[in-house]
Amino acid sequence: MPCCMHGLTRRQALLRSAGLPMLSALPAAAAGARAPGERRTLRVQPVLVYQIFQRRPQTSWRPWGGLFTEKEVGEERNRIGNELAAVAKQAGYPVEVLPLREVRTVEEGKAVAEGSYDALVMYPASGSVRLLESVARADRPTLVFLRHRSGPLYEWYEIIHPRFLRKTVDEWGQPGVDENDVVVDDLGDVAWRLRALGGLHNTRGHRIVCLGGASGWGAGGKKAPQYAREVFGLELVEVSYEDLGNRLKAARADDGVMKTSRLQAGDYLASKDVRLETSREYVDNAFVLTKVLRDMLNEAGATAFTINQCMSTVMPIGQTTACLPLSLLNDQGYLAFCESDFVVIPSGILLNSIANVPVFLNDPTTPHHGLVTLAHCTAPRKMDGRNAEPVRMVTHFESDYGASPKVEMAAGRKVTNIVPDFNFKKWVGFEGEITGAPFLPICRSQIDVGIHGSTDLLAREMRGFHWMTCYGDYLKETGYALKKAGVEWLNISAARA
Repeated sequence: MPCCMHGLTRRQALLRSAGLPMLSALPAAAAGARAPGERRTLRVQPVLVYQIFQRRPQTSWRPWGGLFTEKEVGEERNRIGNELAAVAKQAGYPVEVLPLREVRTVEEGKAVAEGSYDALVMYPASGSVRLLESVARADRPTLVFLRHRSGPLYEWYEIIHPRFLRKTVDEWGQPGVDENDVVVDDLGDVAWRLRALGGLHNTRGHRIVCLGGASGWGAGGKKAPQYAREVFGLELVEVSYEDLGNRLKAARADDGVMKTSRLQAGDYLASKDVRLETSREYVDNAFVLTKVLRDMLNEAGATAFTINQCMSTVMPIGQTTACLPLSLLNDQGYLAFCESDFVVIPSGILLNSIANVPVFLNDPTTPHHGLVTLAHCTAPRKMDGRNAEPVRMVTHFESDYGASPKVEMAAGRKVTNIVPDFNFKKWVGFEGEITGAPFLPICRSQIDVGIHGSTDLLAREMRGFHWMTCYGDYLKETGYALKKAGVEWLNISAARA
């Protein structure tokens, strides 16, 4: 075998020698569209607010602080630049730090505010409250970084709360900025906030293909597509099942597509971590359906997909279930959700955009004794974004038909769980730990999750229906992003009953 085939399975070698794409070789996205897994860069504008004070005899000529000379200002410029370069690497989100701007007058502040950026990081070393107000805009996120011990003490370390946030009264007074936006010394606290803002930035305007139309679960979810557009600016592209049927008919008539799909299915099943417990034909058909759905996404310039009526409607057309195709798309960097439930789908887009790992849309059960079971038939295998979990390929439970992955998620994994409400008013979240992956007579991919927090409080605060889960702890980022979106947040893991 040629050296270029070294390390490939027999089926992978056949794919390559036949000039056919392997599973990992995805088609290019439409011109101008994001590639699967690509996130938009957050453009961050840093601004140093300060004034130079001159000594005057027999009067209070200087405020609190340690930044008083041009030499010290120059040192602070370099310090901010070095720190933000480190923050950009630490954020875990693509961040572009724009050149530092300096504000010593209200006119300079207004010029900064009119600039082109996605988020502002203000360094208020000194100066009047009017300078700070001239820079901050209610329609763009503003972080305030204060120095206590990380450099020269800032005047606003003393007075940011009573003067800027509360305007010398007890009520909040600065539009778009509150105590959650203030950081003292800790660059890590800047990084996770930028990660949260980047996630929200990526969610807004996200385009999603809706096969069979957009909907929402239950009576409470009837307005979910409307709310998804209004609150998160999602762009919903509706595609008909008639279109899917025509595409599948053409795909099945194409010998090249059918050969590729069978070879890809064989390569998938050849892994030692995959057990086939359903008909091979269903798996072959799932790869044909995956190819057709991926073409839809690329033609629409979208990286997110959802399917309505994904049981009885798609089965006769696809001659399999949609479970495996959605799992495959998630592992390939797309976002793919069943049921077209826009009560929960925005939480999946947001959580994926923050965490940069696949997410698992699931049906929750009744929380009890510190435990809750989560299950669905469309789980990704690469839950950590890199490594594929073992999987049993079985039938879809309710229909006992098709190919559905029972992903064996790893016990001991910390997970973030999001519980969205029907009205986009208040979301609930909690950290948990996977305690097992049972095989109950329910949806195939299933995990028991230990609840970090009050089970009673979670049961009392449950809302909506579907939940969203991912590996890792991203509760504080989610809560921060939601506040900027105007959605209330309850962190069960931080709260007390």
